[in-house]
Amino acid sequence: MALTTLKKKRRIQVIAIGMMALVVSTALIGYAMRDGINFFRSPSQVAEAPPAPNEVFRIGGLVADGSLLRGQGETITFAVTDGAATIPVAYTGVLPDLFGEGEGMVGTGRFVDGTFQATEILAKHDESYMPKEVVDALKEQGVYQDPNAGVATN
Repeated sequence: MALTTLKKKRRIQVIAIGMMALVVSTALIGYAMRDGINFFRSPSQVAEAPPAPNEVFRIGGLVADGSLLRGQGETITFAVTDGAATIPVAYTGVLPDLFGEGEGMVGTGRFVDGTFQATEILAKHDESYMPKEVVDALKEQGVYQDPNAGVATN
């Protein structure tokens, strides 16, 4: 009988240790990802409910025509729009080669004093690509035009 209770105790200990390891690993994963999760917002969503200045998020849309200003030191300013709202953006750094007015972009950063302060800018990588989040936001506003419309594919 003593052997049976020893086996039960050992089994309970192994299960308890396993559960604790699972809880600790889940907590560590959550802690590690806290800065890596950036929510996507369209310019309309930012205009309707501006996020807190300390919240990092992603914004995407089209670079508004006539808004790209270079040559003000290292900072480049432009506006991103989804057709319904336009948000000014300031970025210090080198823009991607395919970045331009009227093109799709996604930026990561913070919304401070009415301007999106970008720390990273991503642009489309070919003639027809646009990030899914940007396409969805533009479709919501009714301004999305499919660049592949009328193009036959095999």
